[in-house]
Amino acid sequence: MEWLKSRPIFWQNGLIESIGIPRIIIAGFLVFLFVLAVVLKMDLTFLISDSLVRIGMNGLLVLAMVPTITCGAGLNFALPVGILCGLVGGVVSMSLNLRGWVGFGTAALLGIVLAWILGYVYALLLDKVQGQEMMVGTYVGFSMVAGMCIFWLAAPIKNPAMVFAIGGQGLRYTLTLENYYCKLLNHFLEIKLWGITIPTGLLMFFGLGCALMHFFLKTRVGRAMAAAGSNPLFAKSSGVNLNAMRHLGVVISTVLGAIGILAYAQSYGFLQLYTAPLYMAFPAVASILIGGASLQKASISQVVIGTILFQTLLTIALPVTQTVLSGADVSEIARMIISNGMILYALTRGERRR
Repeated sequence: MEWLKSRPIFWQNGLIESIGIPRIIIAGFLVFLFVLAVVLKMDLTFLISDSLVRIGMNGLLVLAMVPTITCGAGLNFALPVGILCGLVGGVVSMSLNLRGWVGFGTAALLGIVLAWILGYVYALLLDKVQGQEMMVGTYVGFSMVAGMCIFWLAAPIKNPAMVFAIGGQGLRYTLTLENYYCKLLNHFLEIKLWGITIPTGLLMFFGLGCALMHFFLKTRVGRAMAAAGSNPLFAKSSGVNLNAMRHLGVVISTVLGAIGILAYAQSYGFLQLYTAPLYMAFPAVASILIGGASLQKASISQVVIGTILFQTLLTIALPVTQTVLSGADVSEIARMIISNGMILYALTRGERRR
């Protein structure tokens, strides 16, 4: 650190400080993994292709953190609320036997409507616990996931492909999207370049979400939301309704969670119900913190950088570790260590961001 500070070309010009030491370390470790993969003669095209898919399928879930941070509600640990809304939309769309773009669009529309309603209710709850939003959000997300387990069992759906074979009641743990809208976005305008499969449609969907959020934050309402989050007293004296801005930020975040899980599911090929959404907020939180966001400020570039670093590292590290430790099946152990280690690192660094 002191060596870097002694080099004016790096530190005094703001290059290292603007990028951030944590991101430089993670990026360096990522490069090391790529070099190790080359030495081990692994298929780099497959690893890069898989990384691009994971970036696209997780991007909107990370983007959902921006509105709540901007409006002053902190990191949205209640992201499972929005995710559950998207899953309900997906289940209803499947039960109506809607396929292709119609099925995906219907699922997204239903998810948005539900997320708007539940997001507003959740925002009203946060008004009562200001200053403890992240802790309360965690318990709200956990409670919603547990409560929805009852709904999945009691849902009045008779589609034999969706319910348990024995008894014919209750949705299955995993619903396949093979005949509905599996990889719909991935295959849209998909191209292959030097052996690398680029899911153009999926990345464009993520990019569209980032662009819309960027333009929203530049609008009058977006600037008012940012002012309410960064300087509440100044915003209030300027005539900004602080509660309304917080409500809007929480609602938008919940809606992004609903859309994001549908993009995730169509890329994965399945809708995962019951306890599957329980911890999905944590990787999204880690991604945006690794990207350089703080608990008070987040930008679209930090969403993109964090998603790329976190998802690429997670994608590359597992097969490399498995190859190095040949003969021992430690893939799941390695995944838990790497993913949770990065989440812990990101959360401990979160307060030091500027």
